Amino acid sequence: MSLIDNIDKTRLPQHVAIIMDGNGRWAKERGADRSTGHQEGVVSVRKVLEAATAISLKYLTVYTFSMENWRRPTAEVQALMALLVSAIHRETPDLMKNNIRLLTVGDLARLQADVRQTLHDCVRRTSVNTGTTLTLALSYSSRWELTNAARLLASDAVNGKIKPEEVSEECFAGYLTTGGIPDPDLLIRTGGEKRISNFLLWQLSYAELYFTDVYWPDFREKELYKAILYYQQRERRFGKTSEQLN
Repeated sequence: MSLIDNIDKTRLPQHVAIIMDGNGRWAKERGADRSTGHQEGVVSVRKVLEAATAISLKYLTVYTFSMENWRRPTAEVQALMALLVSAIHRETPDLMKNNIRLLTVGDLARLQADVRQTLHDCVRRTSVNTGTTLTLALSYSSRWELTNAARLLASDAVNGKIKPEEVSEECFAGYLTTGGIPDPDLLIRTGGEKRISNFLLWQLSYAELYFTDVYWPDFREKELYKAILYYQQRERRFGKTSEQLN
């Protein structure tokens, strides 16, 4: 049986988040420029998205560009932005054909105007789609997101829109950039590192964590299915005992 045949479609994670790591190291080991690794990484995004839609995964979020990535060499950042624009232009027709909705989270104000416009156009066009939701975390930092949410909440409190006793976990989550998106059930990190790297710190509270040494450019359909099979072997207790679940 193939890996996809082994997956229990009734026990899929509703939301999978991925830290895509290893593009640069993948390229370096092949004597290529880092941009080659990023280009091949875009192919992996397409393949993984195809695999996600094949099993009707509802939400897929990929850590595309962190706020810390702005510290990289200017030439690399510019190349990444150009690659993002070209990829969105190229992939939008397929997103429409495959009923995929695109969303973005992060401090988009820091992106170049052409990048923001390209993203806005794709988000608007795909908003009618009802299949898998692909969220790009761009210029994203979880500490920034939490600070921003606290600032918005404080502003509403000062203006009398909310009372302190009305603040709950659900209320606070609504101020996050991911408001309306269910928390990830499974986090995948490629490239051999075992850390969260300032990604969805609030949202990952109860996620299963899956780390793999596979570099992102080599992470394709089979690797996604392996991660989901790992998830399906886990017992999700949420503070309860095993006996309470049975």
